[in-house]
Amino acid sequence: MAEYSCVKSTKLVLKGTKSKNKKKNQDKKRKREENAEDRLDIVEGWWTVTNFGEITGTVAIEMGQGTYISALDNGLFTLGAPHKGWYERTYEGPSPPEQFTAVKLSDTRIALKSGYGKYLGINSDGLVIGRSDAIGSREQWEPVFQEGKIALLAANSCFIRCNEEGDIEAKSKTAGDEEMIKIRTCAEREAKQKDDIPEEDKGNVKQCEINYVKKFQSFQDRKLKVSQEDSKALKKARKEGTFHEALLDRRAKLKADRYCK
Repeated sequence: MAEYSCVKSTKLVLKGTKSKNKKKNQDKKRKREENAEDRLDIVEGWWTVTNFGEITGTVAIEMGQGTYISALDNGLFTLGAPHKGWYERTYEGPSPPEQFTAVKLSDTRIALKSGYGKYLGINSDGLVIGRSDAIGSREQWEPVFQEGKIALLAANSCFIRCNEEGDIEAKSKTAGDEEMIKIRTCAEREAKQKDDIPEEDKGNVKQCEINYVKKFQSFQDRKLKVSQEDSKALKKARKEGTFHEALLDRRAKLKADRYCK
């Protein structure tokens, strides 16, 4: 029996039972994904823009939590009903009447087109309407970004909000809590990937040769000296891994490299 005392005892694992550690790791992974989604503020693929450059394609304008500006068939706009599942975290994205097409007009202004094919603008009373077939001065909008918040400035230099009657209007010269919005887009987010390829090595062999000549040429006579030899040798050198040596040799023949003697 003394031999058994040296054996390390472990918990009996029955067939079909799942490891708690595996479940714990899965829970942690799911929590990380949820936290990342919260940071990006994504609702069913609709993410909140944080700068003017991200406003593109189909967008929705959110006021409050889970409520979006919605187009009516009479050319007016109202605030739609709260979407189901907002508080239960089973989010629901904007419906078709709440979706608009963003058209960039300049570095600061956009136009918005409703699903009825009309551009959003304002009338003389400051009411937001969508009855125009073309973009004029009244159909231009300026998203204002400040301290992580967004407000939408109309052509009359007033910010939009929803009034007590449920209509969308632009009558406030200042942006308070009622004028704060979120612009959501369903456009694919651009993933910024690290590019380890030097700028000089991008393009075909002839373009790469020009890039390196520009980089290393002494420019004594202010003229770009590029070898007129056939580029087939460069293509071969690129495949064999001797591309940069071949480029250096070609520059040396022309004395077009300030480091070549």
